[in-house]
Amino acid sequence: MTGAASGMGLATAQTLHKAGANVVLLDVNEERVARAAAELGAGAIAVRTDVGDAVQVETAVRVATEQFGTVHAAVNCAGIPSMMKTVSKGVPHSLEVWQRVIDVNLTGVFNVVRLAAAQMVTNEPDPETTERGVLVNIASGAAWDGTRGTVAYAASKAGVVGMSLPIARDLAKDGIRCVSVVPGVFETGMAGEVSEAVLTSLQESVLYPKRMGDPAEIGRLIEHIITNVYFNATCISLDAGLRARH
Repeated sequence: MTGAASGMGLATAQTLHKAGANVVLLDVNEERVARAAAELGAGAIAVRTDVGDAVQVETAVRVATEQFGTVHAAVNCAGIPSMMKTVSKGVPHSLEVWQRVIDVNLTGVFNVVRLAAAQMVTNEPDPETTERGVLVNIASGAAWDGTRGTVAYAASKAGVVGMSLPIARDLAKDGIRCVSVVPGVFETGMAGEVSEAVLTSLQESVLYPKRMGDPAEIGRLIEHIITNVYFNATCISLDAGLRARH
């Protein structure tokens, strides 16, 4: 579980742990992720991990395997926001900012996917379903409905959506599924980094219920995706009908 120190990652870890799963919480914030795992108790461990670092993710997969036997599900919730226009007052978008967002939100997701899947293919297939594992990636409605100033973020999430089907096709023969969740606007730390004007506009664009999403609602959806093996090669929106205005 990446991005597990807060927001959707933490809420999902809590949901899965409550349902009886062993969970490995990954996050770059070592103190917060350690505290989150401690609060969950037995069956939860924390590993400080930068998702863009191959060695660190390899280590996290190894720790998970050594601690709990193998990896059956990998959930990618780590991500960073970006608010910068393509050109603003004559100044072009920072290429450094662009690259950082792509590195975390897209390359980081694939880094976890490829290494977790490499472990999953060694699993014995489930005797009832024949499944060996499931990959769940958090995308965003910005992938196809990005607002002004979110070009880097929207592009990174569009990449997550775009790789869902080919990953599922690549791993189908191994009994491994890949599903993307496409949230609307949720009450997370990331929302706090978006401008008040943009956040207000997004909330006003929600159809019903007229509120921001609760991260626990993401957790419940991901639990269902993991337990319902007929979910595969798809992107599931959870956004209360949100359609951005601009």
